[in-house]
Amino acid sequence: MKQFMDEDFLLETQTAQDLYHNHAAKMPIIDYHCHLNPEMVANDHQFKSITELWLGGDHYKWRAMRTNGVDERYITGKDTSDWEKFEKWAETVPYTFRNPLYHWTHLELKTAFGITKLLSPKTAREIFDECNEKLQQPAFTARGLMRLYHVDTVCTTDDPIDDLRYHKQTRESGFEVKMLPAWRPDRAMNIEKSDYASYIEKLGEVAGVNITHFNDMVDALQKRHDYFHANGSRLSDHGLEEFYDDPYTDSQIETIFEKAMRGQILSALEIRQYKHCFLRLCGEMDHASGWAQQYHYGAIRDNNTYMFNRIGADTGFDSIGEFNTAKAMSHFLDELNQEGKLTKTILYTLNPCANEMIATMLGNFQDGSCPGKIQFGSGWWFNDQLDGMTKQMNALSVLGLLSRFVGMLTDSRSFVSYPRHEYFRRLLCNLLGNDVEKGLLPDDKESLYRMVEDISYNNAKNYFGF
Repeated sequence: MKQFMDEDFLLETQTAQDLYHNHAAKMPIIDYHCHLNPEMVANDHQFKSITELWLGGDHYKWRAMRTNGVDERYITGKDTSDWEKFEKWAETVPYTFRNPLYHWTHLELKTAFGITKLLSPKTAREIFDECNEKLQQPAFTARGLMRLYHVDTVCTTDDPIDDLRYHKQTRESGFEVKMLPAWRPDRAMNIEKSDYASYIEKLGEVAGVNITHFNDMVDALQKRHDYFHANGSRLSDHGLEEFYDDPYTDSQIETIFEKAMRGQILSALEIRQYKHCFLRLCGEMDHASGWAQQYHYGAIRDNNTYMFNRIGADTGFDSIGEFNTAKAMSHFLDELNQEGKLTKTILYTLNPCANEMIATMLGNFQDGSCPGKIQFGSGWWFNDQLDGMTKQMNALSVLGLLSRFVGMLTDSRSFVSYPRHEYFRRLLCNLLGNDVEKGLLPDDKESLYRMVEDISYNNAKNYFGF
């Protein structure tokens, strides 16, 4: 029987072990999509406790605790102590067997704090005290943890109205890890939201544009896009329920925009027409600036109104028919492509049933301008685990070129989520190692070594131009 989480965790063959330990493990980390707080990086935040570091914004853990029957006051409440919250998480951990949280929790304890004990109610106080003691040391600040995990570059997720002051502060401080902004204009796209008009007014103020018409809003967005570019941004990100391809005219979009600014109710068709137009214009901006664009689609957000109003609700899968989604995605990408304005694109799905569809879709729009121009993003959100990441890589392997994959990201708010890159790299090496041992791939060490190093780091560095 193998020991739990030993040095060869997830590595079933000698080939896999060689690939990981001697090649994948040594590569730096490019975390090109995360939700880190830029202020914490800029000010080199020192965490007051493991609870702040671990539970302060981790909706994965919150979700598990609620499922385990933990009262909300021990999750996001203001009248409970850090110890009380940590204790409830420790009580939950033994119930997370076969959930990725069990692996992530113990990988984070091991790699960040050198703790190999299993977290449970029996060990909770000891682990809590040991982590808190180490967190007072200079090596365990926000920047210290990024150094510990050999991070090269992080791309945060930022609204167009953000002044990016903390990105500038970090850059000017000489911190060796690059922290770059990534453009996330969802609030300007979501015209059906009740706060849309007030947001557009704020966008105009920040951009120095008096927004009265749709073209004014586009002008304001372009100014902010240019501002992001000047501050190092080289990629955008969009969170979508689905793709849109509904036909529209300029006059229709102007009417829709004016109705929204007056607070009038829009039809479902009008919302879709506007989002189609908006995303197309954003794609043109990205192409003109030489950016990559990311589309995370398939999430129905803010499901639980009560929880959303209090602390921000978690989300689930979308049940949109994949045939219709594939058609709309294809039409949307083809519009940009016909105009010669389809930039580097990464597609992520929350529904694993779409894996083969996306892996196939990539080939429709590769144009030879660069390796892997259209990418299938790593297993996202609920697919960010052993089974989901393996399925994503298998689909990409069969229908595309796994060798050109830009690899993993954390999609996290935590400074100790970098072991997700290790987890991914171990799975990648195990996948390849098993194929070699079975005779499905040749024992061509030079090609295998290059492949795992490229997917772990080099592909992303070349693709984004960091």
